Amino acid sequence: MANLPLATSQTAKNVELTPAVHAYLLAQAEPPTAVQRDLIARTQTLGGPAEMQIPHEQAVFLTLIGKLIGARHIVEVGTFTGYSTLALALGLVPGGTVTTFDVSEEWTRIAQDAWRAAGVADRIDLRLGPAAEHLRALPQLPWVDLVFIDADKPGYSTYWQELVPRVRPGGLLLADNVLYAGEAADQDATGNASAIRAFNTIVRDDPRVESVLLPIADGLTLARKREP
Repeated sequence: MANLPLATSQTAKNVELTPAVHAYLLAQAEPPTAVQRDLIARTQTLGGPAEMQIPHEQAVFLTLIGKLIGARHIVEVGTFTGYSTLALALGLVPGGTVTTFDVSEEWTRIAQDAWRAAGVADRIDLRLGPAAEHLRALPQLPWVDLVFIDADKPGYSTYWQELVPRVRPGGLLLADNVLYAGEAADQDATGNASAIRAFNTIVRDDPRVESVLLPIADGLTLARKREP
């Protein structure tokens, strides 16, 4: 029994996420503000790309995590229309800043409108351009409290390697879409799913952190930087 995978050696306690159960789950989260509702609606007008917006319950989780650790310095890779950035900004301590990276002026204009409406624009430092280049330019010392990665999937591993050294001991790193609609569990995964599968292995084997993969939305990695 000791050599069996954990999934077969313990009783499974996962719950089937039926529409009724999902609706109940959503009802337990703090409801979206008027600004958040407007941002959801505006993002939906983009059509297909709108699926990149994180669900509201995940936004509530991001805000709560920031508050729990007293986050002052947050780095986000992948802004899109700014829903996650807004959630992160709401979790900052007074005087804190979210530094967020994206490549789209069109999508981030929508984000900036929402940030101004929510009164958090002064807490957000938006930087446009290739994220890897911007990350390399950040101070090379452990000053970041919280990281959220939600961008191009092949870039995850690069972003991780740039950010882990810059996270303070006890700081957190979050990565979204780490189940990739379940495709990351396939040993023969291709494309983005293959990139996510490789990233998950890097995180699991990284001695600098302790981590867990949570079944929130499309899968969310939560990792804590170990003490030196």
